[in-house]
Amino acid sequence: MSIRRVKALTKKEFIQMSRDIRSLIGALFIPLMMIFLFGYALSLDVDRIPTLILDQDHTPVSRQFTHLLTDSRYFTAVAYLDREADMEEQMDRSGALMALNIPKGFASRVKRGLRAPVQTIFDGSDSNTTTIALGYLKAVAAGYDLAIQKKRLRRAGLKMVDMPLEGRIRVWFNPEMKSKNFIIPGLTAVIMMAICSLMTALSVSKEKETGTLEQLISTPISGFELLLGKLLPYLAVGLIDLTLVVGAGVLIFGVPFRGSYFYLFLTALIFLIGTLSWGLFISVISKSQLQASQIAVLSAFLPSFLLSGFIYPIENMPVVLQIITIIVPARYFVEILRGLFLQGVGLSVLWPQVLALMIYAFFIFNLARKRFRKRLL
Repeated sequence: MSIRRVKALTKKEFIQMSRDIRSLIGALFIPLMMIFLFGYALSLDVDRIPTLILDQDHTPVSRQFTHLLTDSRYFTAVAYLDREADMEEQMDRSGALMALNIPKGFASRVKRGLRAPVQTIFDGSDSNTTTIALGYLKAVAAGYDLAIQKKRLRRAGLKMVDMPLEGRIRVWFNPEMKSKNFIIPGLTAVIMMAICSLMTALSVSKEKETGTLEQLISTPISGFELLLGKLLPYLAVGLIDLTLVVGAGVLIFGVPFRGSYFYLFLTALIFLIGTLSWGLFISVISKSQLQASQIAVLSAFLPSFLLSGFIYPIENMPVVLQIITIIVPARYFVEILRGLFLQGVGLSVLWPQVLALMIYAFFIFNLARKRFRKRLL
């Protein structure tokens, strides 16, 4: 291998990038656009659930219960109804996900110490939101019930007996349980996988269409040198993209980064070598830029989005898909990023994921090298 030829080819690639301003701007700003788009639009937090309220009791006790719901950040009253017959129509029109129906006699039953049923109707078309909203409602109702019991015991001159078991819950790494702290690190891996594989997938395909690949073939450069010379410039662009995306996640979205930036860029370097090599392999086997871009999306973006654990837990997937995720490199980079961002761990904990990325990068790089021969394909 000639360092001089690799250096010359790398310089040529940088010159071509600088001349293609639109592609360069796209390579640098599309990742930022994706992090803003997905970061703001994609949220697993369920709050301010639109709720219809039908209070047929019209008493201070019933109003206290409804205020307890609407004063929390979980429920928002979008309409107050007068008739039960209007409930179904209003749920369709207002887009409410929940309807609360407090029957007559609610306050009197509460004051007499009897069970006071409250009807709650959910829009089950969104099963995930419905399940979470039901949990919120049960928590609010349990708090209201406990307050009533305490008040009743105080009036009777009795002291409430402490429960023998007291659970003291503490959430580590994400105490506020913000979904963006979970999403942004995983989204970073998906963006890098999609953008970097697409960049290199289009590189050789473009030279095939423009005919400049024939000029490279007429030179004494080897296939390995050609592969390395094309890989290095995009590796630099990929690291710049990573810096921009991580910076946006930390500075704009407020996601904490508790790990080592050295480990971040070290593991990213391994991940990018495999990702860029996969893109070059795609460019070699593709006959056009359109075909290369389609293969890159199908083989890089979709598996990274769906099978990396970015949103959907791998443990909840069917066994067949869990096996397939083993060959998805973004899975390991997602775990590394979440470990660095939220847990602040190092290689002593993340070494299995780093080893998996190293094996992937070695295999894909050699696969691309064997296919990247000095000839027109």
